Amino acid sequence: MHSPETLGRQITFFFTDYLVGQRGASPHTVHSYRDTFKLLLGFAAHRAGKKVPGLALVDLDAPMVLAFLEHLEVERKCSIATRNVRLAAIRTFFRIVAANVPTAIEQCQRLSAIPTKKAPRCPIAYLERDELKAVLAAIDRSKPSGLRDYALFALIYNCGNRIQETLNLNACDLHLSKPFFVRLYGKGNKERISPLWPETAAVLRDLLSRRGLEPISSEPVFVNQRGQRLGRDGAAHLLRKHVAKAEVRVSTLGRKRIHPHSLRHTTAVHMRRAGDDPNAIAALLGHAQITTTERFYGHIDLEEKRKAIEANPPPIKPTRGRWRRPEILEFLEGL
Repeated sequence: MHSPETLGRQITFFFTDYLVGQRGASPHTVHSYRDTFKLLLGFAAHRAGKKVPGLALVDLDAPMVLAFLEHLEVERKCSIATRNVRLAAIRTFFRIVAANVPTAIEQCQRLSAIPTKKAPRCPIAYLERDELKAVLAAIDRSKPSGLRDYALFALIYNCGNRIQETLNLNACDLHLSKPFFVRLYGKGNKERISPLWPETAAVLRDLLSRRGLEPISSEPVFVNQRGQRLGRDGAAHLLRKHVAKAEVRVSTLGRKRIHPHSLRHTTAVHMRRAGDDPNAIAALLGHAQITTTERFYGHIDLEEKRKAIEANPPPIKPTRGRWRRPEILEFLEGL
């Protein structure tokens, strides 16, 4: 029987020594693991009728973790992908526990045997060009908040950035004189440089000028009304607001579930449709392997399917038989 102290010691070791010290995980990765364990420990304490400090390692057994995963899907309405991300974090933790606490190896093996759940493959959500133009046109750039929103979404489309990469930008990461480019820090703290269109650079220069920021400043580029760095949820809310306005002009937007990552998908789909080199698309998106790019964007989209069908007219002609009025209609008209 392991004491609560054992669980606390292992969690501390996992976050400080393993994630940060050994793996050099980025703050975003650490926060993702942190959120998993905040949810897991809260659920386990409620299920065991204890307070979180009173939980022991034995309380986090396979049946409890399975119940936690079901709780995520059923009660918290999380997607299967989110469920699998939480499970991956738990598996990693117990792999480290197995090395540090030999008496818990059997428990760790049972937890490691919990399978990843297969999720249905849904089509990626992206915007057609007229839809993207409508969303950007719906933003009032005369207001400081509107200029911020326009610059944010234009930059994501220009470079295909992840939303967190974009929100993490400081003024010193932007090079707004020729050659125009932005320095991004992606997954695993990998650095890449993406070129900017002159139009995007002009919008960003206007944004920095209105905020009174010098190009060498370490201040965040995108901030909320309180002057703090804009968060993911805030960016998603702003995009939904502008999409709702644009629906008046382009009704197809009402049938799509658009989020900031959709703009990244939009960049990739438009580049692929234009015939750009897959290697160039992968480099712009920051994919470590081109197979990732091909898996997400190597498919044929709806517009290309339509063109393919139109280019190959069917040899079948519709049957034009003689239609005869059903007898029941004749009876009813004769009443």
